[in-house]
Amino acid sequence: MSVTALDPNTALVVIDLQQGILAAPTAPYPTREVLERSVALAGAFRAAKLPVVLVRVSFAADGGDVPPGRTEQNRGGAGAARPAGWDRLSDELLDPSDLVVTKHNWGAFHGTDLDVQLRRRGVTQIVLTGVATSMGVESTARAAHEHGYHVTLAVDAMSDLDAEAHRNSVQRIFPRLGETGTTEEVLALLAASR
Repeated sequence: MSVTALDPNTALVVIDLQQGILAAPTAPYPTREVLERSVALAGAFRAAKLPVVLVRVSFAADGGDVPPGRTEQNRGGAGAARPAGWDRLSDELLDPSDLVVTKHNWGAFHGTDLDVQLRRRGVTQIVLTGVATSMGVESTARAAHEHGYHVTLAVDAMSDLDAEAHRNSVQRIFPRLGETGTTEEVLALLAASR
């Protein structure tokens, strides 16, 4: 694991740090630690005048925008009851200068304007954090790589519903999509580049 560089136009993209997901038990890091590290990164990106994108997952009340398709595991599809405010982003993370993207899939690129928003700002690299590592974060990393962005993954600022799934993404998938490192490594590179 080593992050070698941050492009001058790098954006932080934070995946699904919203009320309903922050309440879930995660491993290897509790969501509290993921949120704290993401907040630290967001503050540093804002101070450097770099974009911060907060991604949340949400669905219409009738479930009509839930992805279709048969799966072996229940995904809480159409008609699934969700508590009020489950899709509200963490107040600790929110800042009026941030871009907010609402997705209806695991990944933040499909069916959203994320790519357009990044390209209009000249972004060439993204740093990813969030929950869950093997779902929303990995799906977004794969799409970012396919879209031609440099991808950096702050692996201690993400976690999963399953520690083994997190480990698999970090050790086997992410090195093929970009560079992995810690929050501190990303913060140090950001400070050195300013």
